Amino acid sequence: MKKIIAAIAVVTMGLSASSCADFLDVQPEGNPNQGGYFQTDKEAEDAIGAVYWIFDKEETWGRNLFWEQGCGDDMVCNQSRWPSLMNFQYTGDESPLTDNWEKMTEYIARANWVVAGLKAKGVDKLTAVETRTLGEALFMRAFLHFHIAYRYGRADNGCPFLRYEDYPNYTETMLSTIPSQQATVMDNYKLIEDDLKEAAGYLPFFETYGAEDQGRAHKVAAWALQVKLYAYWAYHDKTKWELIPDLVDKIEKEGNRALLGDFADVFKMANNYSSEYIWSATGTGRKEGGPRFPGVCLVNKGWGIFNGWGSLKPSRSLWEEYEEGDTRRDISVYSYGMTIKYFGAEQPFTDPAGDKIVSGFMFAKYMEPYTYGQRVLDEEGNVDASKTVLSNPYVSTNGNDMTTDLNIPLIRFAEMVLFKAEALIEMGEGGKAAIELNRLTQRCGLGQPYATATMEDLMHERRCELAGEFTDRFMDLKRWKQYDKLEQQQYDRVPVDPSKAYDPDTNPWAEKQVIWPVGGIERKFEPEFDLVFPYPPLEVTKANGKLKQNPIGN
Repeated sequence: MKKIIAAIAVVTMGLSASSCADFLDVQPEGNPNQGGYFQTDKEAEDAIGAVYWIFDKEETWGRNLFWEQGCGDDMVCNQSRWPSLMNFQYTGDESPLTDNWEKMTEYIARANWVVAGLKAKGVDKLTAVETRTLGEALFMRAFLHFHIAYRYGRADNGCPFLRYEDYPNYTETMLSTIPSQQATVMDNYKLIEDDLKEAAGYLPFFETYGAEDQGRAHKVAAWALQVKLYAYWAYHDKTKWELIPDLVDKIEKEGNRALLGDFADVFKMANNYSSEYIWSATGTGRKEGGPRFPGVCLVNKGWGIFNGWGSLKPSRSLWEEYEEGDTRRDISVYSYGMTIKYFGAEQPFTDPAGDKIVSGFMFAKYMEPYTYGQRVLDEEGNVDASKTVLSNPYVSTNGNDMTTDLNIPLIRFAEMVLFKAEALIEMGEGGKAAIELNRLTQRCGLGQPYATATMEDLMHERRCELAGEFTDRFMDLKRWKQYDKLEQQQYDRVPVDPSKAYDPDTNPWAEKQVIWPVGGIERKFEPEFDLVFPYPPLEVTKANGKLKQNPIGN
């Protein structure tokens, strides 16, 4: 539990780490002490830079949080990884859970330290840069607190959290203080709401940032996270739905957010910061920072050119969710029978076995960076992988650190449209909700099919629009009480001979086979135990009675 980091630890460790965006490239300036930091704008920027490094590489949004999506119905994961997690037999000791807990609590502490240090100077005495930095720190504290709260917090058992600025001698006190456990998750949500509202007051609009500062928190990101917070809060308090429609309208009108005209354009590097962007994990390509998620989705070994891991693959039920004519399907998911562009050449899509999992599909949303470059052949006419990779300036040359220049969307305006529609449905305004859903179907070739919208319509559109994104499909199914979908088996869609490219005349589709769960296990979701994760047992032990464990099922 004691992930509280002293000022020296935060800054010294932060300044020596590798950054994930241009504005995070910082250099150490001696050894700052607890009482003497935040004397210059650069110190403020360096300190918040160390908070943004939560998005780097494999941890959290690189891969670890996506393992949890194997609990849902959109993704299937490597079959040897975390069966207790995927089968709802989790103890809290699974390494994705413990790693995520460790990272998030560590970076909450970093953000906490920045907030307290700047507030100690007096908010009315801060420079413009320090004021913005305070907003960034409040946003990041809320963002990470939110991901702890909804994944662990219950109506009868909240999550540990405290604000450093509430303690006059926080730099000394926090070293020996275990954060207080809130009584309910709603108490956590109220603290998050407070941080987001305060952050929005200090943050600028995104449009005011120059290219070197794109990727920083901004005012509309704080508003958008409030929308998501209210949607999750509404599981316990239905009145929170009423706060969403006007806030989404504010995001659109005052925040200048809008849907792009073509769904495919959302997932292009040129549109990393388009009108649909609200918040992303920043891609860094050759710099080998930022999330590895595109390489995690890429098929195992990347057809001998780039080291994809093939760890997370779409399910057959996701593919079948799309109706005929929905352009989102082929933009979101590759299937056998498709030909894709890969390092400058046409590549028949096959699905090499990655850790015993062959689904017949691959997430396509994140593949644009791999389309560039050219196949370089050696003297024998075979592809020279190392030279081929060098021909593509948008991907890392390190096959074990496979980052790209594409941002990974975490909140985009389309999700705001969906939350507004969901709120309207919950408020009995199905006709108004249909107008919102039709905005999404219009741009994917389906016209405007909805005259009035139901929750079934909303659930369908949300799944098709956000497939493979970290909008947390697993949480969606839990808050909608779609427990039967959580328990269903997942099937493949592969040819008779998966090692060969699909040719319907010589290599027809095989009968669908169960690929998850393996070994004849039946998954049983028990809401009393499985709505949230158990706290890491070691953290409960270390808390010495100050952290109450969530109920754990059989």
